[in-house]
Amino acid sequence: MKQIHELGLLFEEVQMNNILGDGKTFPDCLPKRSLDEINKDFLKERISSTFDLKKFIEENFTLPKAYSTGYKSDLTKSPQQHIDALWNVLKRNPDEAGGSLIPLPHPYIVPGGRFREIYYWDSYFTMLGLRVSKRVDLIQNMVSNFEFLIDKVGYIPNGNRTYFLARSQPPFFSLMVKLLSVEKRKTINADEPDPLINHLPSLEREYHFWMGGADAVNPDQPDRHRVVLMTDGSVLNRYWDENNSPRPESYKEDVELSHQSKQNPEVLFRNLRAAAESGWDFSSRWFKDRKSFASIHTTDIIPIDLNCLLFHLEQVLAEAHQRSGNNVKSDRYLQLANQRKSAIEKYCWNEDKGFFFDFDFVLGRQKDQLTLAAVFPLFFNIASAAQALSLEKIIRRDFLKTGGVTTTLELSGQQWDAPNGWAPLQWIVYKGLLNYGFDETAAQLKLNWITANIKVYQKTGKMTEKYDVWSEDGEASGGEYPNQDGFGWTNGVFLAMTATR
Repeated sequence: MKQIHELGLLFEEVQMNNILGDGKTFPDCLPKRSLDEINKDFLKERISSTFDLKKFIEENFTLPKAYSTGYKSDLTKSPQQHIDALWNVLKRNPDEAGGSLIPLPHPYIVPGGRFREIYYWDSYFTMLGLRVSKRVDLIQNMVSNFEFLIDKVGYIPNGNRTYFLARSQPPFFSLMVKLLSVEKRKTINADEPDPLINHLPSLEREYHFWMGGADAVNPDQPDRHRVVLMTDGSVLNRYWDENNSPRPESYKEDVELSHQSKQNPEVLFRNLRAAAESGWDFSSRWFKDRKSFASIHTTDIIPIDLNCLLFHLEQVLAEAHQRSGNNVKSDRYLQLANQRKSAIEKYCWNEDKGFFFDFDFVLGRQKDQLTLAAVFPLFFNIASAAQALSLEKIIRRDFLKTGGVTTTLELSGQQWDAPNGWAPLQWIVYKGLLNYGFDETAAQLKLNWITANIKVYQKTGKMTEKYDVWSEDGEASGGEYPNQDGFGWTNGVFLAMTATR
């Protein structure tokens, strides 16, 4: 079935003229009648001197509703009480088919604001809060929705929209399944099926998606889809997107950037899409020249965080197969996890700088930018004690600010750079520090972040998508769209942090 972003000239006119103010709005609209009929009328009417494109859109499409925006907070309630009440505002019930939305069979939580659908990696951090709120039912529903998507399209897309198909997001599904397994095992009877075994087929399909093409890479063609053959024969992963056109939800921005870039437009568009798959959209982390968005080269980069996540997936697959009695497969996944761990250390650890870095496999050298992605080896217990000690020192000295930890040290204007801090990375750093006994630094990070959350909540009545952790004010900016309120992963991490030591 044709989608709004496939309307050609009509779609281009709406997006390039910024008719609806946010590039995501038009792809999310519901057509009031057949798109072919609407398009036919547009082509006929547009030549009239009195044609009003915005009026035409309003007459032929139903604009989407923004969740949580406009929600009136009761500031007499604590942030915890506010979040508990907000879960129902952010909850979506099973969908009916319509527009670009891919219907899901179970209730789920949306992030909030312009984000009106489920998002992959956001959902794990949302689940951390749902666990504190004792909403294990919603955690189960969201995991089941992701399994539905794996069965339907072969992987978990960025979100349940047709225009997100061809890319995923950071692979947190194995962490979701582990979280659910731990919660379920607290309540199930001994004779009930093991939750980890129940979800094993979906975990394997997730892994095969990320490793697709591994059997086809060779020294002459070392990269294919999300897989890269390194010079020593080890295999690591990168972010990718199967399409090389402007993102429908950011069409104008992508086209305009292509006019500034020296890259072939198709190469640029794929690099933009791959950065969207990373979740860090956008950051100077992905640029050849830190000052130039147009130099983005995401697909050349082996990201440290992605490979730590896939290490965890391999570990969970080994554990699930061991529980199911398949020791051969369990041993194979353990071997793959150990091989990946060795490759991560070889290609991403820098002994002289005492930090983990992304690796540019095209140039054959590490990127030289300090980012919080370096802390994922602490979160997954990959780093040695000596490596952890060096990382903690740099995090405490350079990254820990008045409102939490800053994503990078680069003031680029991109939202995944300084001065912004994001809930998922606060949690990764916080837990990573605790894993290695850096309790004092972890406690300071927690205090700074929670204080920033509360300060903005008391001022605005909202928990927002991101925060300016360098300032006392805390309100963040930067990026392709205004700061959003709601907000799923901020709510989740706030509850999870306040519920831990």
